[in-house]
Amino acid sequence: MTVVWDAVTSLWAEPAGRNPPARGRGDRVYAALVVAGVVLETVLRRDLAWRPVAVVFGCGLAVAVLFRRTHPLPSVAFAFGTFAALDVAAFVAGTEPMVLYSGWVVLVLAYSLFRWRAGRDAAVGLVIMAVAVGVSAGTDFGGVAETITGAAVLLCAAALGVSVRHRGTAREQLVEQAKLHEREELARELHDTVAHHVSAIAIQAQAGLFLARSSSLSGATEALETIDREAARTLAEMRTMVGALRDRRKQPAVVPQRRIADIERLAANSTDSLRIDVELRGELTDLPPALEAAIYRVTQESVTNAQRHAQQATRVEVKVTGSATTVRLTVSDDGARTTRTPNQAGYGLVGMTERVRLFGGTLTAGPNPDGGWHVRAVLPRQGSAT
Repeated sequence: MTVVWDAVTSLWAEPAGRNPPARGRGDRVYAALVVAGVVLETVLRRDLAWRPVAVVFGCGLAVAVLFRRTHPLPSVAFAFGTFAALDVAAFVAGTEPMVLYSGWVVLVLAYSLFRWRAGRDAAVGLVIMAVAVGVSAGTDFGGVAETITGAAVLLCAAALGVSVRHRGTAREQLVEQAKLHEREELARELHDTVAHHVSAIAIQAQAGLFLARSSSLSGATEALETIDREAARTLAEMRTMVGALRDRRKQPAVVPQRRIADIERLAANSTDSLRIDVELRGELTDLPPALEAAIYRVTQESVTNAQRHAQQATRVEVKVTGSATTVRLTVSDDGARTTRTPNQAGYGLVGMTERVRLFGGTLTAGPNPDGGWHVRAVLPRQGSAT
């Protein structure tokens, strides 16, 4: 009983699936198949009872399919409730029950309920389905095996919905973790960059303070004391902020701040089987250090992905082009054609996209028409992390 109660409690507390897709072509195809199936059954089946009712009910099932994501519980209640009501009506009238083969679509409705709705709605729907199966078995009992098989098929549809839902939730959590990790790395780089400049300010302020005191310039002394005090406070607050962002369970590695020029060093990773060519051109001076670090990290991740995943590739080409307003980065390889989509490219791509967006830029990735994979990023020259 404890296990059952825990399962019920867990189901009841389950949140609704996020961002269910809008009604699409697949839903219309399902609805059309249901209507076509009902029409064919009405015309071809001689054993079909209550033909006019079957047509109306079949059209109702088609409508329920169209609302299976936005209103899955009413759709399930209509489908299973009507089936149960028709079985009771046939039992009372003493006629054969209406067996509609197109009713297979109730499996899709059950799947949608457990895929998209909250646990409370799923629990209510489970009760409705159980009652409908019980009524069907009570009014037209076809044997224990048939009843158990029907219930098992419904439970499989529901279990599939739960499984897909949990898988989607797990992926969303991994994506969020990748974004948070990238933000943490960016915060660390920003801290290193700004801390360098603020430290210089503090040193200059201390030197100026010494000179001002030597010359007895009270106004300069007061101003330099303010600079010194504010610089120290800024450093302390920044360390506190970044410390809150970091994972305290892990000791972060101390690495030097990367710049655009460091991208050329990636060519040193070339091997006999995979050559890495780097080309830097245009206006690439006087860029904000944090922006240079972001471009380097995106390049490094793209090259690493090519080394790991590009099949039959012999060359990776890196181009960084600077203009008066933007910096463009292109990383491409000459590997074999791939059917992999950007959504299947892993969470490194999520991190790169998050980093570029934080600087107000855009990033696209995907297969080249002639084979291989490409990554293109465009960042504003004076981009700043937000």
